Amino acid sequence: MPFISKDWRSPGEEWVKTQEGWEKKKVLECTAQRYAAISNFSSSDDNQQKWIASSGEEGEKPSDDVVARIPPHCHITIKCTREIAGFNGLSEAVRRLDFSSAVRDVRRFNYICALLELLLGGQKLPNLPGAAQKLLLSMLEQLADQVAQSKQNLNALRALLVALSALREAERRACWGRPLGSRALWGHHDHAIARITHIANSIRIQEPGPEVVPKLHDLPEECIREILLRISDHRDLDSASSAWTVMSSVCSEQRVWRELVKFHFTQSQIDSVHKDDKDIDWKKVFHQLRKLYGLREDAQYAETLSLCRHCKCLFWRSLGHPCIADQCPEYRERLKEAGGPLPPHPIPPAAFLKFFSL
Repeated sequence: MPFISKDWRSPGEEWVKTQEGWEKKKVLECTAQRYAAISNFSSSDDNQQKWIASSGEEGEKPSDDVVARIPPHCHITIKCTREIAGFNGLSEAVRRLDFSSAVRDVRRFNYICALLELLLGGQKLPNLPGAAQKLLLSMLEQLADQVAQSKQNLNALRALLVALSALREAERRACWGRPLGSRALWGHHDHAIARITHIANSIRIQEPGPEVVPKLHDLPEECIREILLRISDHRDLDSASSAWTVMSSVCSEQRVWRELVKFHFTQSQIDSVHKDDKDIDWKKVFHQLRKLYGLREDAQYAETLSLCRHCKCLFWRSLGHPCIADQCPEYRERLKEAGGPLPPHPIPPAAFLKFFSL
């Protein structure tokens, strides 16, 4: 419940009723296309749904302006001080960054899958609030729908289902054969898991008909090589080599592994493992460097979240965000005197979860 008062220390919030329950209007501003309730809320005559703590009055006439589309972004409290005290909520961040729509974007799909895998595989989902659990399962269901429609990334969906099933079985044995927590909440989770499993089991990938040309087997070896040279995951290369003899011969070439090494590691890292340029086994060098330095996590995704160093805001780089450097002329002048604006910092999934108390 919001605190309805004119007190400046707790001005309250403006709430909107959606299909998933009551939610703060400022959280739904970045998802105006998904939640039409914001627009309906602005033009509705029923003021009982409008909770305004700043005025404390129910007779205020609502505005007829249509809510403008705001790029998905979320302000993050990096460090609490005496002047700044804040708390980062995972469910609010997921809503404000519009993760539910991100699963339909091919550039952000793998990022969302990696985030869900960390939450499910790390047994962190039961420790979240009930609203966050329902939101993440809803996001997983939308991800399953996207996989069913596109017939792509089926292995990623199956891996998430395996982790989810293991998590569910572990929770069933947590407290005398029953999950620890609300029975109604776990009943809702069981129905959601059943729907997701049904969607995954109903996916059937069929071979394209004879009218679809050219097929992969019809492509020349040069095209197959160019495709494999653009793969950044060594596990995909191993899977491709076991799928077709032509791919197996291409994956055994040194050029493929040399390009993969140069993509993930710097020249100084490569020189630390192998300095002799004669008879280099690039596949062996790659695995040595992978065990020693690890892979570039930011390079595994077509798009990642970014952190603005000026306004401490998380956003998708392709969509942008309302930054203080663009809105405040005085701040922009100070940035020019200091040497110009700083580039945003990429945030991989593991670093994103560190902003929250999980």
